[in-house]
Amino acid sequence: MLKDARVQSAINNWAPRFVANGIDLNDFRKITDKLETWDQWFDGFYEMGIKHEELAKSALEQKRYRSAATHLFQASMNFHFGKYLFVHDRKKLVLGSEKAASCYRQAMPLFSPLGTEIQISFEKSLLPGYLRLPKEVVKPAVVIIVCGLDSTKEEMHNIAEVLLDRGLATVVFDGPGQGETEFTQNIRADYEKVITAVIDFLETTVEVNASRVGLMGVSLGGYYVCRGAAADKRIKAVVELAGPFCFGAHWQDEPPLTRQAFQVRSGAKDDAEAEILAKKLTLEGMASNIKCPLLVVHGKLDRVIALDEAYKIYEQASGPKELLLLDEGNHVCNNLPYMYRPYASDWLANKL
Repeated sequence: MLKDARVQSAINNWAPRFVANGIDLNDFRKITDKLETWDQWFDGFYEMGIKHEELAKSALEQKRYRSAATHLFQASMNFHFGKYLFVHDRKKLVLGSEKAASCYRQAMPLFSPLGTEIQISFEKSLLPGYLRLPKEVVKPAVVIIVCGLDSTKEEMHNIAEVLLDRGLATVVFDGPGQGETEFTQNIRADYEKVITAVIDFLETTVEVNASRVGLMGVSLGGYYVCRGAAADKRIKAVVELAGPFCFGAHWQDEPPLTRQAFQVRSGAKDDAEAEILAKKLTLEGMASNIKCPLLVVHGKLDRVIALDEAYKIYEQASGPKELLLLDEGNHVCNNLPYMYRPYASDWLANKL
């Protein structure tokens, strides 16, 4: 069966990501084997999300709460990945976003350790997020996990699990252009202002030690955390994972779906304007201000963010730094999560 080029591109570039971040491999194969055109993408994942949502409802009725949490998380991920790059259909984009967030919120009090919803004041808005605390740790250090262009706070769940297991609290949120916030705020280059707002929030949160704050940024989130570390000296350590030094530097080499997603989420009127805006997302003049410990992680087979972007970040940062390159790693090294997630989490636990 010949597939739409966009369907094949999504599978080729991101299949390991889906599985690493919560989609069951069998579900993924069942869905994508049936897809021929990009217009079928959302419905395929949405139908699987409904199936897991129904399983969660049954588990809740039977008071099988841990099973309900698992099904709700699976439902959330299917709704999320159905819409993550489906930006040409706003109605379905909104529906998928609402369903992904709703299922995850229902699961939050059922997780172990459980989580709580938070609202972070930012300029004249509130950014939705989740705070989770490790078990049996009093006032733990906290890691702010920052998602990227097409990921959301819910997708960061499995990364948070590894950090929580090491006694670190986690905060995830949707910033401008991300998740629930993408419908009211566009992507912005000065993301350090967002990071500062999150740390300000943590300083009012008695459950964590806000003097021990670390960052982990995924994909475009890697750029975001570098901006934050360069501007806010309260940050004690940073993991930059597969992010760009300048997002527009290799614009024409980006997958078309990625370019379209950035165009929509940045508010650009067309691809040409999107490229101009993408080039404004740069660490030029900023990277040298990163003085806290920095771990740069990148896959040598990354087809979304070029390897030379990682070298630029590493070379220009002026503090203690380490470069972890995975020879067989794809974008975000999602095909090798066991090679970077434990290591990066241990590194943060040690630095904080």
